[in-house]
Amino acid sequence: MRWNVMIKSHKYSNYRFIKMNLEDKNELLNLFRREKFDMVAHLAAQAGVRYSLTNPDVYIQSNVNGFLNILEACRQNKIRHLVYASSSSVYGLNEQMPFSVQHNTSHPVSLYAATKKSNELMAHVYSHLFNIPTTGLRFFTVYGPWGRPDMAYFLFADAIMKEQPIVVYNQGKMKRDFTYIDDIVEGFVHVLDEPATPDVTWSGTEPNPAASPAPWRIYNIGNDNPVELMDFVKEIETNCGKKAIIEMKEQERSDVHTTWADINELVNNFNYKPTTTVQTGLYNFVQWFKEYYGIKEFAMNPVNVNNAF
Repeated sequence: MRWNVMIKSHKYSNYRFIKMNLEDKNELLNLFRREKFDMVAHLAAQAGVRYSLTNPDVYIQSNVNGFLNILEACRQNKIRHLVYASSSSVYGLNEQMPFSVQHNTSHPVSLYAATKKSNELMAHVYSHLFNIPTTGLRFFTVYGPWGRPDMAYFLFADAIMKEQPIVVYNQGKMKRDFTYIDDIVEGFVHVLDEPATPDVTWSGTEPNPAASPAPWRIYNIGNDNPVELMDFVKEIETNCGKKAIIEMKEQERSDVHTTWADINELVNNFNYKPTTTVQTGLYNFVQWFKEYYGIKEFAMNPVNVNNAF
């Protein structure tokens, strides 16, 4: 079965797309000088845990060298606030639940996670040395329309529609704090509008790992509601109107068993928390998936998007 892609284009008067590599420092600096940006929302990166196992070089080039170029561009152009995407992957071997920004993140289990942790550390240096307000947001398993095709939920929907097997690791005995894309965007905008400030209560004898005497902060942004992987698969099945053919595999060493975001600091500082349930989010995603790929063979099954697992 082959999907026919339908792409709908939209024009936004205040948006321009400029294609360039973050690794091209001169081109990036010229862009900053020309456009005179006020704030920077940095979402570009080489993402994905498993790809980093076989292609480590691209993670260093994009996530480390590219991020350094972003920091240099911010330094040279007096940017008022840099907000960048970190990842829940930084929690690595930590098993304290829920994951708190107060927890130790010194034991990552993938190179991808190590590069995102390095971004947080690099940002702190620039905040400390050059007084650049920077905020890192640790995203928790983002999903939704227009998502990455290598993400599990996307692969699951594609395989289920084509009646092909899906691969489920660790017998499905894993939990993820799935966070809908609209909630991520709204939270990101909340944070972007309020530049990080120094924590005047910070102490070097009892250091807060998520704050600093420099204008630097770290927050989790997740749904604060971990979902069993097999319940997630069942919800995709319901919306696709077809059962999955499941191939079980052992858990990989780069995977963590559970992710769960403690978002108390995000709520306290910005009065914001994600609210989209997995039922609503997957319903929206599968509808988009069918429309985008022009899938007409199967009708959408009715689903009560207000029910929780």
